Amino acid sequence: MFASRNSLKVAARCFSTATPQQSKVAVLGAAGGIGQPLSLLLKANPRVTKLSLYDIHNTPGVAADVGHINTLSEVTGYSAKDQDGLKKALEGAELVVIPAGVPRKPGMTRDDLFNTNAGIVRDLAQACAEVCPKAKLLIISNPVNSTVPIASEVFKKAGVHDAKKIFGVTSLDLVRASRFIGDKLGKIVDVPVVGGHAGITIIPLFSQVKGLQLTNEERDALTYRVQFGGDEVVKAKDGLGSATLSMAYAGARFADSLLRANAGEEVLEWAFVRSDLFKKEGLEYFSTYVKLDKNGVKEILPLPESISQYERELVEKAIPELKKSETKGASFVA
Repeated sequence: MFASRNSLKVAARCFSTATPQQSKVAVLGAAGGIGQPLSLLLKANPRVTKLSLYDIHNTPGVAADVGHINTLSEVTGYSAKDQDGLKKALEGAELVVIPAGVPRKPGMTRDDLFNTNAGIVRDLAQACAEVCPKAKLLIISNPVNSTVPIASEVFKKAGVHDAKKIFGVTSLDLVRASRFIGDKLGKIVDVPVVGGHAGITIIPLFSQVKGLQLTNEERDALTYRVQFGGDEVVKAKDGLGSATLSMAYAGARFADSLLRANAGEEVLEWAFVRSDLFKKEGLEYFSTYVKLDKNGVKEILPLPESISQYERELVEKAIPELKKSETKGASFVA
């Protein structure tokens, strides 16, 4: 069974009030539906001492707004019309969070976003490779199962690739699983989620939750809800957006984990990263349990032996889908 994230001081419910070291975080897509609340949450994190915001337009306004929040971090905003705006936003960044791109609308899958978001992530990754190649990349832009391979291929072509520093943020799947199981248990617990960040590639490991008893019907319904929880939000917003607030929360939580690791804490997280776990199946990327340190991924942990047969079958079904998305992303850059 996986260790509890809380037992190892991972992503505490509240941000630390310890004296921070200097940490510049850049948000690319900061004026969007995810970018604005994400910027707000990062401004509230005392581990962030410089917050640099970039988007095509309206970023100076967002920066001015969050800049009035009474934490000591310095906030700057740049837009596409500023000369070298993207370069200035990225200079000296230790973390770069990328929520840029278009949101889903009713009837769309995350993969439907590929044609637009693939080019956006490619271009932003290219800028990162040129300006801040040693920064850690946190990719939120969907489809994550393809955009992470896109960013990796861009960094490879630039000769600065370091797989330990490129992350697909799947934290929202864990947040949802924890919340949905909270209704069942009457308390919030950590629920491992592996695989990817789209549909059937999202695999909650309910077997790893101590004390949780589910009927097959409950298990199936909860698994489906975690896998397609985003559709609930898209439908409820009736064409006016996708999961922005919960995604911003999940992204800020993951960013905080990396900042804690930068400060020397032992941090355990879940992320979509370059991995050899399924190398023999021809798969290069998988979301799983990772140990973090100041250099990024310190260690990738295998799936526990104790996962259920049902969960093993979900993994087997996800692998072909993950391979397709991975190939699509890598081919886009090639």
